[in-house]
Amino acid sequence: MLVMSRNDWFAWHSRYDDPDSFLSRRLAMVQARLAEAMDRCGPGRIQVVSMCAGQGRDILGVLARHPRAGDVVARLVESDPRNAALARQEALPFPGVEVVEADAGCTDVYAGAVPADIVLACGVFGNISGDDIQRTVAAFPSLCARGAVVIWTRHRAEPDLTPQVRDWFRREGFAEEAFGVSEDAFMAVGAHRLTGKALHFRPGEVLFRFNGRRTGTAT
Repeated sequence: MLVMSRNDWFAWHSRYDDPDSFLSRRLAMVQARLAEAMDRCGPGRIQVVSMCAGQGRDILGVLARHPRAGDVVARLVESDPRNAALARQEALPFPGVEVVEADAGCTDVYAGAVPADIVLACGVFGNISGDDIQRTVAAFPSLCARGAVVIWTRHRAEPDLTPQVRDWFRREGFAEEAFGVSEDAFMAVGAHRLTGKALHFRPGEVLFRFNGRRTGTAT
């Protein structure tokens, strides 16, 4: 049995290696949504941003088999140095991918990587407050190009905030493209497309504090 502290996010990632874990199931769902979003992108560069990217397993796993991998320019933001180092190593076959060791909750880190065509907020919303989720969703139009897709995850343990999250996206000008729930009903994965107006990038904003702190990886 693995023993680790709540915030040992490097050890936490070992559960991806268990095919029966909820993380493995969630990863498959996220990768499916990401591949679909890439399929629907127009010709040319595909700009991707990944918040709290961890070891980058979601995007790097898709790039390893997607025919448009060479079109992707991605910034993966991760605060844990061990996870960031591993993601950087795994990203070596993909020259368009950069891994930044930084606080994903501050908009400064996205300067030069937005507006994005795809934003990944996977493993974020389960580790921040409801107010911070709403604040982050409200900021997505300033990180997205019009027509961009945001892919997000959230557990459905009580209180289940996924209905509110979906409504917050709607209020900010996003149309829901997909909302899937894992077979055990524990994990939800959503995909929302910005059909409303894209806003100007706003540097210097704090979007969320991760588990009560401004930091990076998530469940």
